[in-house]
Amino acid sequence: MGPEVFDSRDIGQTEEFLSKAYAKMRIGSDVKNPRTRISRQVMGSVSIDRLNLEYAMSFDVNPLGKVCLCTVETGTIAQQVAGGPDELFGPGDTVLFAPHDLPYTGEIRRSRYDIIMFDPALLQQVAGTLPGRRAEPVRLVGHRPVSAAAGLHLRRTLAYLRDDVLAAPELAAEPLVVSTAGQLLAASVLTALPTNAGDAAPGSARPEALRRATAFIDDHADLPIGLDEIATAARITPRALQYAFRRHLGTTPLGYLRQARLARAHAELKAGDPATTVTAVAARWGFFHAGRFAQLYRAAFGCSPGDTLRRAAEPRRG
Repeated sequence: MGPEVFDSRDIGQTEEFLSKAYAKMRIGSDVKNPRTRISRQVMGSVSIDRLNLEYAMSFDVNPLGKVCLCTVETGTIAQQVAGGPDELFGPGDTVLFAPHDLPYTGEIRRSRYDIIMFDPALLQQVAGTLPGRRAEPVRLVGHRPVSAAAGLHLRRTLAYLRDDVLAAPELAAEPLVVSTAGQLLAASVLTALPTNAGDAAPGSARPEALRRATAFIDDHADLPIGLDEIATAARITPRALQYAFRRHLGTTPLGYLRQARLARAHAELKAGDPATTVTAVAARWGFFHAGRFAQLYRAAFGCSPGDTLRRAAEPRRG
């Protein structure tokens, strides 16, 4: 079976196709009757789309539920994930386009590019086989590869899957090929991109001090820690720590800590204990301004903390 092909100049049709292929989204165009061409190949939980947009398309997308990678051939892509820093990707870039559980917005500017998506469970399966792996779920914590060599290896892996595996229907239909290809992709991503797996990711170029810092934050997010404590645990100066986080993770130590605490609060609200209140959960994780907590929470998870708590309570009411 060949690839699915979409070719349209109707912005409504394009929005409908993209919403079905990825996640619910709103898009806009800077021209009338903009042409969108997409060729989609699917193998198990892995999909590779080749897209060509002859216009500037703005987008506002709900969480995908899948890990999403992007390789840019021409043009540029500007985006922001869940209120984080603005990112700009250009020709030759291979990046994490969006985490599986966060909404994102931006603009694709007359670009040819590939989108590669896969089930985040593949990351957990592969990470679980790595020596020295901590028990916590693995998370991708940066958009760009940890080194030029890691980025090149990831691009070659994606090209191999696209041009040699997915392009051969007789291979893409074999269960063993599907399983092996998915594991190869997940292993390449864990090697190339910054993760909280730290020392477990083979070939990782993240500094030891940064690994110590992220491990300390992940393990002590429930305590009143700050920049000095994190720097002490990392065994470097606060200034050097700030630089390492900016360079390798695209955030600050306290920004990483805030995201870790938001994730813990999200998990607690999803658990939906009958005695739980949003105010209590927010305070427990260091968010004492209700409005600010709600703003950060919505940016990270696409809904209010009260919505999460109410959804968690619905099965009990039924």
